[in-house]
Amino acid sequence: MNSIKRLALGSAAALFAIGSAQAADLPLKAKAVEYVKICSIYGAGFYYIPGTDTCIKLGGYVRADVTFNGSNAYDAPAWNGASGAKNRNANSYIFRSRQDINVDTRTATEYGVVRTYFDAVFSWTTGGANSGIAGGELGVYYAFVQFAGFTFGKAVSQFDTPWTGYPGNNTSYLIGGYDNVTGINQVAYTSEFGNGVSASVSLEDQSAYLQSNLYNTNVGGTVLGYGANSYAGTSVPDIVGKIRVDQAWGLFQVSAAAHQVRASYYTPALETSGHPGDTWGYAVQGALSLKNLPTGPGDSINITATYSNGATRYVIGGVTTPASFLIYDNGSIPGTYQSVAFAHAADGVFAGANNVFGTGIEKTNAWGVRGAFNHNWSPYWSSSLFGSYTSIDYNGNASALICAGLGAPVAGFNCNPDFRIAQVGTVTRWTPVKNLTFSGEVLYTYLDQSHTGVVNVSAIPALGKPTANYELKDQGVWTGSLRVQRTF
Repeated sequence: MNSIKRLALGSAAALFAIGSAQAADLPLKAKAVEYVKICSIYGAGFYYIPGTDTCIKLGGYVRADVTFNGSNAYDAPAWNGASGAKNRNANSYIFRSRQDINVDTRTATEYGVVRTYFDAVFSWTTGGANSGIAGGELGVYYAFVQFAGFTFGKAVSQFDTPWTGYPGNNTSYLIGGYDNVTGINQVAYTSEFGNGVSASVSLEDQSAYLQSNLYNTNVGGTVLGYGANSYAGTSVPDIVGKIRVDQAWGLFQVSAAAHQVRASYYTPALETSGHPGDTWGYAVQGALSLKNLPTGPGDSINITATYSNGATRYVIGGVTTPASFLIYDNGSIPGTYQSVAFAHAADGVFAGANNVFGTGIEKTNAWGVRGAFNHNWSPYWSSSLFGSYTSIDYNGNASALICAGLGAPVAGFNCNPDFRIAQVGTVTRWTPVKNLTFSGEVLYTYLDQSHTGVVNVSAIPALGKPTANYELKDQGVWTGSLRVQRTF
């Protein structure tokens, strides 16, 4: 009995002690829980960062692509490298898998909204620089701050249109106009005048995307190459201006850019050889977008027309497009191994070994048109028909310098570095559920060169091509792609 009593008293004491300890551990007042609140000021998808007055939105997409008969992912035409050689060294297909992540923050202040934006991509591409096991590539598209009308950092160029290089296409290689979809470093100011009218001015870094070739034909000129690319270091950023009108019917925009063309030395490794004087090029663009078309709800037409003098990248390129093209095919002239079409875009040309015999910079001219018609068949199906035409003119003096550097390798060879590229394509998209799209695209690219006759080309081991005579002939190539994209 005494044993049972002692056990009961001990158990009670133990329970009391445990209860006292738990009571002592309880806070006097529970901390307030901070819930994530919706921020409706800036549109759907924004939330307040807990404990702050800053709103944040997270977004992005996952994309899987395969390109057929191309030179790179995203339906790149087979217009150079192994794909342009059209032999067993080329990949018949190219895969790319990509994850995009973007972060948008906004804070209201007495000076207006302070905005930051960051967009990065993680990619894995067939044959890419880091395509080993578990490898991949990282890209920074945008990273900028906007405040009181100013933009600082990597953002879409003020020269560009809202659709950049994509008036209706999937391919990243529709030329004939500017393409700055991944942003460019800049300092810009935009003024809003009301009723959809705005104007922008900016200073934009030319070193990454805005320098085409600047050929010194006295150094390394060959039949398929025009000389050494002899751009000097950058001195002045490109100066860009834009006026834009956004209305319910669509958009109208005029852009202009001034581009410094600055060469290195006549003899590249010798600064005492001197250099040509600096010169300025320019580019102008007109853009038009039409909405609310009678062909159906959501249909649109987007078109641009661009002209440049000494600033070729505003017409051919920007982010992705190469400045040199080389396409082979079968030949028809007896005694030739194959046919070939080659072309090189350039901002300018000069020649000479020193100040005494050197020339000034002869600038090139370029122009292009690019556009698309976008049609919705139903809420789930849509198609786009798109195309472009691009022309490069070396003018008389620039052409003479190029042809003097090439010489006449075979009797009957006629040298003329001018060229044109025409493109036409179509894409059809199926969106079975919101933000999930399957699409298929085909693209035809035609390189119309002005060289004629026959040339003798030295062996190109990287392409598997032997030393032989080649017929100079215009070339066309087909490419295609399939894409799956989930946007969130």
